[in-house]
Amino acid sequence: MGSRRQFIASLLAASALPTLSWADAGNPRYLAAAREPGGGYALFGLSVAGRDTFRVPLPARGHAAAGHPHQPLAVAFARRPGTYALVIDCADGRVLHQLDLPEGRRFNGHGAFSAAGDVLYTSEIVAGSGRGVIGQWDTTRGFRRIGEFASHGIGPHEIARLPGSEDLVVANGGIHTALNDERSKLNLDTMQPNLSYVSAGGRLLEQVTLAADLHRNSIRHLALRADGLVAFAMQSEDPAALAPPLLGLHRRGAPPVLATAPEAQQTRMKGYAGSIAFSGDGAHIALTSPHGSVVCVFEAAGQFVGMLNRADVSGVGPATGGFLTTDGLGGLCRIKGGTLSPLVAAPRAWDNHLVTLPT
Repeated sequence: MGSRRQFIASLLAASALPTLSWADAGNPRYLAAAREPGGGYALFGLSVAGRDTFRVPLPARGHAAAGHPHQPLAVAFARRPGTYALVIDCADGRVLHQLDLPEGRRFNGHGAFSAAGDVLYTSEIVAGSGRGVIGQWDTTRGFRRIGEFASHGIGPHEIARLPGSEDLVVANGGIHTALNDERSKLNLDTMQPNLSYVSAGGRLLEQVTLAADLHRNSIRHLALRADGLVAFAMQSEDPAALAPPLLGLHRRGAPPVLATAPEAQQTRMKGYAGSIAFSGDGAHIALTSPHGSVVCVFEAAGQFVGMLNRADVSGVGPATGGFLTTDGLGGLCRIKGGTLSPLVAAPRAWDNHLVTLPT
């Protein structure tokens, strides 16, 4: 009897233990990878004012990260296609786990958590074919791999969970990338990018493709609004296209809408969109182009608003009244009221993305 009482008491004591939250990591609003002055790499947490809340070293260049919806845990992904994905305790800076891929796989830079945070989904590619796979990892059991399903395309890049749902949206870029240091692109003539909606078990729910003359527009990055509107950013692999559309909008059950700036401004983006985000109020979309050193702003329905200059700008995330951006010169800037203003200058080169944490 005594041992039974002790067992019950231990369960009650365990249930009473406080659960760590993002407040224990300094209340970061964003995650961003960077190269530091000494040549090393790290993942940073950033506040709404752009100040560091934590720093964790990375073994090599990072790309993006996924933040747990409740706990101060982040999974940092290598530059794609990459071999590492590290589970980081952002409260104390410890690397808790390194995800082990099956033979012949590479991570492709992004991941997403289920609503409860008990499953992590990762975008992956298969050597030899570029076939896309979404890996499933049980976060409650040491991030053990528990399954996988098809991404329903070639070269999946960013994946995201739809608001209020367990369904995922996948940006299948369409590019078969060689798993070597050169990252050679092997199928540009036969690319077929798509936007795929899949259930948490991998069932294809809906798929969006582009017109045949845009088959070299690789669908890469995603921004989701609370009402289910999906914005997607593209990168053109067509050298003959001077001002290809780089922004797409989609709602389930409707055809996609492609949006462009006037030709003079669109040309300045050089066929390359780096990152994408809705503004804090959801009324606008920002599309960055590090190749063109510009940020293009649109209304959420796709109408062009304006273009702002910033050298090597790539990361972008929502902020009150507008956006926050990061760039390769160490700058964090705020976009508000049609103006881009420097906010913080850091001694590091920010990488591609500014990932917004759940609130």
